[in-house]
Amino acid sequence: MMAEAGAGGPRLAELLAAGRRLWDELEAGAEPSSGAPAVQDKVRQGLDALQRATAMVAQLELFSENEELEEIASADLKFLLLPALLGALTLKQVDQSRRLEHLESAREHFLRFLKLCRSYGLGTFQLPPSGPQEEGTESPRGPAGAQPSLVAMAMGRKAKIERYKQKKELENKLASMRSLVEGGTAEEEQLREFYILQIQKWISTSLEEIESIDQEMVILRSRDAARQAPTAPHGPSRPVRAPVRPFILTRDAAQARVFGAGYPGLPTMTVDDWYEQRRRQGIVSGQSLLAGLLLGEPDLGSPPSAGVSDEELQKQQQEKKEEEDDEEALQKARDWDDWKDTHPRGYGNRHNMG
Repeated sequence: MMAEAGAGGPRLAELLAAGRRLWDELEAGAEPSSGAPAVQDKVRQGLDALQRATAMVAQLELFSENEELEEIASADLKFLLLPALLGALTLKQVDQSRRLEHLESAREHFLRFLKLCRSYGLGTFQLPPSGPQEEGTESPRGPAGAQPSLVAMAMGRKAKIERYKQKKELENKLASMRSLVEGGTAEEEQLREFYILQIQKWISTSLEEIESIDQEMVILRSRDAARQAPTAPHGPSRPVRAPVRPFILTRDAAQARVFGAGYPGLPTMTVDDWYEQRRRQGIVSGQSLLAGLLLGEPDLGSPPSAGVSDEELQKQQQEKKEEEDDEEALQKARDWDDWKDTHPRGYGNRHNMG
């Protein structure tokens, strides 16, 4: 039964032919990129033509689950390809923000085509599941679950090889019959066989595309789930400490004025200035400052140990005094300090200099 559109509109066969022609041009790959404007324009035109043809097929009720393959007119067999062509063109869209939506739509088209072919007994194949197989649904690991998994993998590989061989044979047969059909010299039986061979070829293509779609959908959903997962805190945040301004201590004000810090931009101060600054800030008291000067050790503001008695304090002072009584050692230390103040580092070293 041939169908036509309303007055002035394109016929159903013309819409299918336009969609097939655009698909063939896209498969030829004349454009350098699938995202090129010219390519995507052809994709939109092809989808529009095939969608209009699909609506006309549904309106005319060309196919029914209650009829047999022999009841379909030979000229109408080619319209069984509409869902498969829609799925193939849908995959040609390159909008990454809607990639998951396009994959789901293409999968529905391919699955509808396979169900239609299955109802008419076209080909022997197993229908894919209604949705992609998510990760974690495989058989359990271990000795008990390993054997079914290996068997399934072997069967799947064998089925792929068999489909590939059948697809090559179908393509060779179609190539030998194409000239007769396109030239209009094919007989009724030859025309019918040509369309059935095309349908069987697209059955193999649809099974391959659904398998590829399922793999990509699992990857995209896992990626989206990882992006939406809240990031766990790494631990309690530490309070922000104010940066400490660096400074250099000098022995006296004269040395600070003459030599400076050695680095421009870094302030210098004498020990007395440093203690006076700490006292003004309330960090050290007058007593702790006096104790530090007597002992020869700077006090950083911590209170004196509660366990230090007057007897131990006197003992420490006595030891300090005995150390200072060694006039010879003290004089050598003073001479060495004075020499270092007036001679740069490495002065007088003449070894290995010729």
